[in-house]
Amino acid sequence: MSTSPLSATPPDVAGKNSTSRVIFASFIGTAIEFYDFYVYATAAALVIGPVFFPHSSATAQALSAFVTFGIAFVARPIGSFLFGHFGDRIGRKSTLVASLLVMGLSTTLIGFVPGYDSIGSLAPILLCILRFGQGIGLGGEWGGAALLATENAPPGKRGWFGMFPQLGPSIGFLASNGLFFGLALSLSDEQFRSWGWRVPFIVSAVLVAIGLYVRLKIAETPAFQAAIDRQERVRVPVATLLSQHWRPTILGALAMVVCYTLFYNATTFSLSYGVSALHIPRQTFLGMLCVAVVFMALATPLSAWAADRFGRKPVLIAGILAAIVSGFAMAPLLGSGSMPLVLLFLIVELFLMGVTFAPMGALLPELFPTNVRYTGAGVSYNLGGILGASVAPYIAQVLAAHGGLTWVGAYVSCAAAVSLVGVLCMRETRHTQLM
Repeated sequence: MSTSPLSATPPDVAGKNSTSRVIFASFIGTAIEFYDFYVYATAAALVIGPVFFPHSSATAQALSAFVTFGIAFVARPIGSFLFGHFGDRIGRKSTLVASLLVMGLSTTLIGFVPGYDSIGSLAPILLCILRFGQGIGLGGEWGGAALLATENAPPGKRGWFGMFPQLGPSIGFLASNGLFFGLALSLSDEQFRSWGWRVPFIVSAVLVAIGLYVRLKIAETPAFQAAIDRQERVRVPVATLLSQHWRPTILGALAMVVCYTLFYNATTFSLSYGVSALHIPRQTFLGMLCVAVVFMALATPLSAWAADRFGRKPVLIAGILAAIVSGFAMAPLLGSGSMPLVLLFLIVELFLMGVTFAPMGALLPELFPTNVRYTGAGVSYNLGGILGASVAPYIAQVLAAHGGLTWVGAYVSCAAAVSLVGVLCMRETRHTQLM
């Protein structure tokens, strides 16, 4: 049966979700959630190690901080299974509200956890629990936001509509890094390590309140409402997904690897390496990252437009091939220690992140039918996070210590090659109808 996204939807349901409301609700949620997530990533590179892990070695502290960083990526698929179940059974709207609450509460509480000097080993335990909560919340966020955008999109515009959740990470990163940048400029090192790093976590509470206000005003998506009308919901979406749709789930996860690897090696690892090994001042490197992420934001709409015009696969293949080549530029650019060359490296990596990330907002939902779409898109997205991001900064730190940046660059190229295999093996989804 072939219908347009709105054809089976009662007029009152479709009318409630205006274009501007859909765009803003899908964008603001991911921006806030990724702000929360990146706040921890930045803190892990700068301060989590010394505050929560009393090793004598700075390298050991960094590795411990990056282990806690990776915990959230293990939790994210669990969150996608959990929230995906309710998103496919109950609806997109209520599930998106719940995921935002879990993420926001976990992030805010991290800002209040005392350090190791105050409560001993309980400090890293509480940190790990709350970091796990961050992963659970984000695991349920992205799939719902992408579906909110794409299931409301007019024909031929899904790549464009699916771009707005993909803009959220750029804005969230810019907000979190910008706040850390401002704190680095205004506080001494002692003030920053003592209490300043906690401010971005606590600010999350205000942002979450804004996001909840917006999310509570949206209506259910037309495609899900149509599935309810046709009585197509399944009892256990994850069981249906794993038994009938395992292949697109795996291919979608492989396609996501390049996005995660590019981003977290260009930000979390590079920030840690730049400050500790290259001795670039913290505020200077944070400022360069703020400049570079603007290019990621610029690449996102360009890539989304191209994905609607030429198809998802051609755009992704071109971006992934460029990412493979970029791995060879890591040592000469980042390793030079020259500010212009380091900035150029960050710009190239984050621009390519935007190119490869933008089509995913439409591609992953298009791989699955409505009754398992929330679960399928979320699981693919977050399994890719385990493969491409959970251990990326840790592996990069180990490789840099033993073989230098050339090895880290080779790791980036290999991760991109994994995504190339996934994209080449999947079908083109541009003309798929979301029913």
